[in-house]
Amino acid sequence: MPVRMTLPPTFADRLAASDRSLAGMWVCSGSPLIAEIAAGSGLDWLLIDAEHSPNGLEAILAQLQAVAAYPATPLVRPPYGDIVTVKQYLDLGAQNLLVPMVDSAEHAAEMVRAVRYPPAGVRGVGSALARASRWNRVDDYLADAAGTVSLTVQIESAAGVEHVDEILAVDGVDAIFVGPSDLAASMGHLGQQEHPDVVAAAEHCIRAAVAAGKPAGVNAFAPATADRYLAAGASFVLVGADVALLARASEALADRFIGTDAAHSDTPRAGY
Repeated sequence: MPVRMTLPPTFADRLAASDRSLAGMWVCSGSPLIAEIAAGSGLDWLLIDAEHSPNGLEAILAQLQAVAAYPATPLVRPPYGDIVTVKQYLDLGAQNLLVPMVDSAEHAAEMVRAVRYPPAGVRGVGSALARASRWNRVDDYLADAAGTVSLTVQIESAAGVEHVDEILAVDGVDAIFVGPSDLAASMGHLGQQEHPDVVAAAEHCIRAAVAAGKPAGVNAFAPATADRYLAAGASFVLVGADVALLARASEALADRFIGTDAAHSDTPRAGY
């Protein structure tokens, strides 16, 4: 007899059940080993990123498998929100999607259709061949599939901020996530995520989500910035990234044991 499977709660379920905001980190390295280390950190959730990271389908699959034994909930960000890519990610077993660059209610509604089977959507039916249903070991997967998927859309442009109320009103959008880096660029403040106008726009989106009764998240690596957005009502935050943590920690080791002057010298250092 095959093992009958029950899928874990979605990110939307976790947000609804939590009495506090959820803290997470990016997993950008493409490494299942690093993803597993991050999954055991005690953080609530991980964002496996394929928009700005070297993550193909096989790498995402391996990372989902690596973190499955841990309580951290994985979200996966595709490079763009289109029906074909979403179908592939869902069939890999990605239950929680964070779709980037959603600027309009129309795009948000298209993504809702992409994560649902007909007649409510346009998701292609191939679950019997896929990890999504654990190869038909999840009872009634097709009938219950909508309840096993959560959809978060990313607001990261001035247009997205302008249309945030309409995006939040789309049935099937479980949460929004504000990306200050691209938002700053679209507002004419490239590289200035802490610019007052950018912070105000992010807080506007958070307040709009609170008013709509939906969770809002935000990317904020600076602890004081994360605290500010949490105080404004953010339900979830990204507070670090695997590659950034490794870069900064390794630089700190070099500063400690070699020194900043040597690190910037043109003279090669023996053994390095």
